[in-house]
Amino acid sequence: GEDVVGLAQTGSGKTAAFAIPLIESLNRKARGVQALVLVPTRELAAQAAAEISNLSSHDRPVVVCGGVPIGPQIKALKNRSAAVVVGTPGRILDHLQRGTLRLGAVHYLVLDEADRMLDMGFAPDVGRILSNTPENRQTALFSATMPGVIRGMVKRHMRSPQYLTVESEAPTVDTVEQVYYQVEGRDKTRALRALIDAEDDPLALVFRRTKHGATKLHRQLERDGYKAALLHGGKSQSQRTKTLAGFANGRSRILVATNVASRGLDIPNVSHVVNYDLPEDVETYVHRIGRTARAGKDGVAATLVGEAEVKEFDKIQRSLPVQVRRSNLPLSA
Repeated sequence: GEDVVGLAQTGSGKTAAFAIPLIESLNRKARGVQALVLVPTRELAAQAAAEISNLSSHDRPVVVCGGVPIGPQIKALKNRSAAVVVGTPGRILDHLQRGTLRLGAVHYLVLDEADRMLDMGFAPDVGRILSNTPENRQTALFSATMPGVIRGMVKRHMRSPQYLTVESEAPTVDTVEQVYYQVEGRDKTRALRALIDAEDDPLALVFRRTKHGATKLHRQLERDGYKAALLHGGKSQSQRTKTLAGFANGRSRILVATNVASRGLDIPNVSHVVNYDLPEDVETYVHRIGRTARAGKDGVAATLVGEAEVKEFDKIQRSLPVQVRRSNLPLSA
């Protein structure tokens, strides 16, 4: 029952790492919520719940996320067999305030992708949720990075945790063909079009840093006749589900996304990841490019480097185990 802090990249198999002891800890004769899993996004909640269900046919988690009607969640939480809840902090807190969720019986708590959760502004919500759980609970925290805010949370809310590294089952950066193109900032859209046009029907995931930037690029691509879709944190659950389904089945060939989409997405046939905007750090770079070359398939990660971004990209490169190859844009650029 020791607390655990796991350094784990997305796709590293960490869901099984916490799900198996979670399932083993459940007392099926007891009532009330015994285990709580907090994740940053709806997609990650659905994936974690599905993996727990796959590992144990007896334990079907209640998924509690925003962007969908709250009524069915309230009904599910009233079920006396609802021993495991998986959800996002905002909606979990909503249920606590409504009195439709009680955490007094929780003995196993998981904070998954904690760094991303706090990056998205959930720190106050997470703190309030933790204060509603018993102090003698077992806590497992998983994070790709360990910034000061995470270390502070560990110090405040965990008891002498064991530290471990969860080995990655996802494609490592050396299994992806990595290239970069040096372009003038205002020519990035033209460069992106040239890359897409040079390939035979690619399925491309294009990353921008901001919601505004992603929206602007999506509009430009649609105006130019490309089958493009848009994914960012401001989308409703139904919009996100429809967008991801359309991209996965090929109705849209380009998905313009913010970093929220770089974690937890598992779309097997993505042929290209394009860093239209540079990632903030090497961890984000690795998370982004890990969306391609999945399930044994080939994949290309292309980064567009503006003239003012060369030093920033060099810093990322120095932290990678392989050298990113510089290439020339196709002649149409």
